[in-house]
Amino acid sequence: MNSFVIIILIVAIISAAILSYIFFTRDTGNFSMDIGGQTPTAAGGNDTSSEKIFDSRLTGLSVFSGTIVAALLARIFSMQLFNREEYSEQAESNRTRTITTAAPRGRILDRDGNELVTNRPSLTVLADPEVVDNEVEMRLLANLIGMPYLAVRRKIQSQLEGAQSNRTVAVDVSRRVVAFIAEHPYLFDNIYTEERPQRHYPNGSLAAHVLGYTGSITSDQLEWSWNHEGEGNIAYESSDTVGQAGVEYQYESVLQGIRGEQVVYVDAYGTVLDYSTSIAAQSGSDVVLTINAKVQKAAEESLAKRIKLISESTCEECDAGAAVCMDVTNGEIIAMASYPTYSPNVFIGGIAYSDWESLSSEKSGYPLINRAISGLYPSASTIKPLSTFAALDNGVAKTTSEYYCTGFWTGFGEDYGQYCWNHNGHGAVDIELGIVYSCDVVFYEIGKSFYSQGSNGLQETYRKWGLGSTVGIDLPSEEAGRVPDAEWKWNYWAGYSDDDRTWQGGDSTNLAIGQGDLLVTPLQIACAYAGIANRGTVWRPHVLKSVRSASGSGTVIDHKAEVAFEVEESASEYDLIQRALVSVIYDESEAQAEHFTNMTARVAGKTGTAERAGRADATGWFVAYVPADKPKYVVAATIEQGGFGNVSSLYVVRDIMGAIYDEPDTSTAVDTSGVR
Repeated sequence: MNSFVIIILIVAIISAAILSYIFFTRDTGNFSMDIGGQTPTAAGGNDTSSEKIFDSRLTGLSVFSGTIVAALLARIFSMQLFNREEYSEQAESNRTRTITTAAPRGRILDRDGNELVTNRPSLTVLADPEVVDNEVEMRLLANLIGMPYLAVRRKIQSQLEGAQSNRTVAVDVSRRVVAFIAEHPYLFDNIYTEERPQRHYPNGSLAAHVLGYTGSITSDQLEWSWNHEGEGNIAYESSDTVGQAGVEYQYESVLQGIRGEQVVYVDAYGTVLDYSTSIAAQSGSDVVLTINAKVQKAAEESLAKRIKLISESTCEECDAGAAVCMDVTNGEIIAMASYPTYSPNVFIGGIAYSDWESLSSEKSGYPLINRAISGLYPSASTIKPLSTFAALDNGVAKTTSEYYCTGFWTGFGEDYGQYCWNHNGHGAVDIELGIVYSCDVVFYEIGKSFYSQGSNGLQETYRKWGLGSTVGIDLPSEEAGRVPDAEWKWNYWAGYSDDDRTWQGGDSTNLAIGQGDLLVTPLQIACAYAGIANRGTVWRPHVLKSVRSASGSGTVIDHKAEVAFEVEESASEYDLIQRALVSVIYDESEAQAEHFTNMTARVAGKTGTAERAGRADATGWFVAYVPADKPKYVVAATIEQGGFGNVSSLYVVRDIMGAIYDEPDTSTAVDTSGVR
């Protein structure tokens, strides 16, 4: 309770007491009562005249008035001496308002300084809030800029930009509109035009899934910023544009600039009378990415080209895929492509409902999904090197173990037989050749051994190599994937019979060849092979290279590489796996080898073909690292319903490597062996 309230209460109490005394108190000291109850008679010589009574009441009134005057004087003294500064600030705030202006966002550049996202000038039409009372002016403006009258009215009525701020009516208007408004001031008395920065993606859809897009801040985002104000977070306003996906979202705090301020004088109705001090808006910081625009373009073009060729020739339903290229020595993402894609430019100034529906629909293939980090697929045979590690680590197999493939495996009996991809069989093979020729029978035997032992050795090895969990890339919406085991299956199929929910031998054999319920992302496979290339060290993948200073030259942040995880395997095991992966490229198929023998550097890699229920064709995989003897880059690609990996994703991987080394693929050889 403040001092003013306390004084008022005291004055009220004193006043009530005095009034009670004046009007209700009677002096009975001058009278006496007869015992018999007769009329009172005077007992003394006191003066009881009307003049005397009036005199008493006048004295009481004087005390009452004096008390009020004293209270008011005390309050005035308190206001002048103790609260002067507070009331001066209140008075000043009543006659001034602060209008904020949006700041340009920082640019986004590739590793060589090429602009991937920038700002462009946009001619903008603004209206004074008073225009809402002038229907003629609003209708003239609506006709001029080609907007419905009601839409113009709603924009001018909106107070999202502040009560005193001019309302943004239209952006990206033509110079003809600006010239007409300037030439007819008597028609557009309170209409203004100015040039404002607008987000621009000069390369259209290039790296769209990495860059993301911007949009008006949502109510949830705004509420969160208010609740966390003062914690180093930006204080947003309801009209702000913020990052909504990709790098635009991930690095919002450095891309978003500092709003400018303009102090204005207003009258009691809020009308702007004059302008006072102003602070210019400060642009956000530029963000430099690890992306190489040239390699990124090659990845996207190759992926789109290959999908189009497959859909027009072998599988009409082939319509999606992804690819990722990473530096194995530090985790830098050199390229990351996802198809279908979109242009972030459609979000500038607000996206149309029809465009949003198209980008969010199954019919369009969900273009907004970054399949490189969010797409979930069975790994197929790309998992076989990890299955080999599991077998060797758990004593299920030795480097000298031999197997015989007839093309049809009956390890659990004839009724539960499973085919190798090569129905004619591979004959006698050891575990290394099992990887080279991708022999399913070798890995059926490995899966059977784990099942017979009741061991989760396969699952533990996969998880050790990063599957089933996010790796922590600095992009939103990364998926963890899934490494299934007996507990997962029992819980996942809770509505089915106990037999259906129980882990079976076929679950283990499917798992060993990368089929069944195993789900991975292209990024996870790329990281696993980066670990094989590095003999156990997996650097955390990242797209941020540095943040430039908003003022002057130099950087304020340089990304420091960090190890995501390390896997210990014996040197002999790494030797075996790496020999096998080199042989996959050059010995598995002559046609396949032709696409890599025309490169200077030697390559190591693996094919994969994953069958999925309800799909017209298999998902094709190809993953490789280069140079094989001193690895620098790993590239992984997958094409949904693209068929065998060596006739689909192989071409995408080869085109990306060609862009890195300026050695395009000149081979026209087509592998018809059906290698999985």
